[in-house]
Amino acid sequence: MEVILSTLETITIPPANGKSPQYLVLALHGWGANFHDLVSLVPMFNLPSYQFLFPNAPFPHPQVQGGRAWYSLETSDYKGLAESREILFDWLQSLESLTQIPLDRTFMVGFSQGGAMSLDVGIQLPLAGVCSISGYLHYQPEIIENHTYPPVLMVHGKIDQVVPLSASHQARNELTQIGVKINYHEFPYMGHEIPQDALNIMQRFIEENS
Repeated sequence: MEVILSTLETITIPPANGKSPQYLVLALHGWGANFHDLVSLVPMFNLPSYQFLFPNAPFPHPQVQGGRAWYSLETSDYKGLAESREILFDWLQSLESLTQIPLDRTFMVGFSQGGAMSLDVGIQLPLAGVCSISGYLHYQPEIIENHTYPPVLMVHGKIDQVVPLSASHQARNELTQIGVKINYHEFPYMGHEIPQDALNIMQRFIEENS
């Protein structure tokens, strides 16, 4: 697996109110999707002063034409994870100079593998908040000394056939143990998807932490 982008190719959606953005929302797609996948969610939010950014994962997906991956899931070693962590971390730190929006007014949202990346890289930075939808952990969390973790929202479906509910429970428990404040929700009818109820909870979480 080769890194083909030194920086992340990104779709940018400006604020709906036509003014300069007051906040940023970054949305990370899942394994096999690409940066177009979550763009359709923007009109479902009522966040007119927010700019939305949709980065493309750095690796081509091995089976899906046009699909991308944050790291390999074909083998158990998560090949590419270290590279994606570094690329995403550096990209996030560069955003303030590019957008004039500080990290403490920036929200990171991720779905599935994008949720896993958000729970990994996002909690290392002084973000306004991190949202994981149908996410999981791909690492063993350890306490970061002298660091204040951003608030975290986790949403998962009880009938998710791709990422089992137990993976979300494990992530919630392990992150709570190192001091991360988790706002956790699960829905009995939700599969591996982002239903309107999840979007409503995300909107409330973002508003409450803005």
